[in-house]
Amino acid sequence: MKPSPKVTVIGLGPGEPSLCNSITLDLIEEHSFRYARTLRHPSSVLLENEVISFDHFYESAESFEDLYRNIVTELINSAKKNGKILYAVPGSPFVAEKTVQLLAEQTEVEVEVIPSLSFIDLVWSCLNIDPMEAGVRIIDAHRFAIEAAGDSGPLLVTQIDSVDVLADIVASVDIPPVQPVFILKHLGLEDEIIQELKWEDLIENVEPDHLTSCFIPHLESPIASELQQFIELVATLRLQCPWDSEQTHSSLTSHLLEETYEVLEAIENFNEETGEGSDDLEEELGDLLFQVVFHSRIAAENGRFDLADVTNGIYEKLKRRHPKIFDINHPADFKENQKAAHKKWEEIKKNEKKRTSILDGVPDSLPALSYAQKIFEKSQTLGLTDEEIVLKKVTPETDEELGSIILNLVFWAAENGYEAERALRAANKRFVTFIQNIEIAATDKNIDLFSADSKTRKILKSEIENQTLKEL
Repeated sequence: MKPSPKVTVIGLGPGEPSLCNSITLDLIEEHSFRYARTLRHPSSVLLENEVISFDHFYESAESFEDLYRNIVTELINSAKKNGKILYAVPGSPFVAEKTVQLLAEQTEVEVEVIPSLSFIDLVWSCLNIDPMEAGVRIIDAHRFAIEAAGDSGPLLVTQIDSVDVLADIVASVDIPPVQPVFILKHLGLEDEIIQELKWEDLIENVEPDHLTSCFIPHLESPIASELQQFIELVATLRLQCPWDSEQTHSSLTSHLLEETYEVLEAIENFNEETGEGSDDLEEELGDLLFQVVFHSRIAAENGRFDLADVTNGIYEKLKRRHPKIFDINHPADFKENQKAAHKKWEEIKKNEKKRTSILDGVPDSLPALSYAQKIFEKSQTLGLTDEEIVLKKVTPETDEELGSIILNLVFWAAENGYEAERALRAANKRFVTFIQNIEIAATDKNIDLFSADSKTRKILKSEIENQTLKEL
């Protein structure tokens, strides 16, 4: 009889195989089905040759989030098939191990986690400090600017696995620490390195790898101190200002719209070559930022979300929607043309939000002219608009010429008893219906418009056009 599905999670310790406890060694011996998140760890030799590594998952996953989910799915499926399996991770299972957290949250199979020594335990010994007494926060290097926001240390920054990651950390600190910081590499191994360095010497003197951390005893100012100061100011205004304290998301909509238009005006007046108008643009962007922080504060007071959630959300979204930049399987210098990049963005966006139409999500409240341009651009990504939609009689060559054509057309409409805004809104509505009907027809025929050739798109467009004429 096959045993009940169960995943036993063990930690391989901080590095040196001799630091693994006897329970871990016994469990390795007892299990026939062994898995390792990575064999890129000194203690992985304890697993011998009969182990399945997930190192190859790093080559196919589009993001670390997908990577972790894929590993957990594979472990669950294996446990259901084979009964009891072993899953080995570097260090301690509950220290910086997202896959273990995901395993613990699922309910499909039983999970047992065996504690073990972490490299963090070696850090305190090497530095001769009590982390609780010192109030040390542990920060993931890949999320340093987000997780360390508002902190002034002491901080232990882990998983500094590249020079680029180290450079991002250095760039995030407004005022460099006066005290030296400590670079910790390969703790517990024969080639253990503990470097005491000045902050300004980090980039030049450190060659990080996957076993590198940094201890910062004290920061002169908090990470993102200006932003943190601003957040605290908004919180104070909500408590003490009679007007600010009464505001809601709805009551602020007109202010948000006004500030947005003022930013646009500042951009229009900004000279890209000379920089003239920079001060105005800076000021207006600050006013717009206030609206973002204000709305986030209102949401936080109601226990919904805060500014950290907002920034983390857009951070993750931008990474997901730029797979060719952040995908670990592509080189950093990967480039794609603007049209292809925009098409990929829209495809990912549609799938993420489970939208049925490429036009879903375009606000109806936009001014008609802006709305018209937006729906045109969206439909272009599906190849459903072509040269025929562009002005046939007059093709402007500059923004000024285009503006004059539109202005004259509005004047002509007024002189002849037409309302340009209403007319354009009606045209927008007809165009949206046209595109959505094409999408519905494509779905019915199991056609992916993103990958369909131009001939297939033209056939679909003709069918909908003919159908529309029949209805008229």
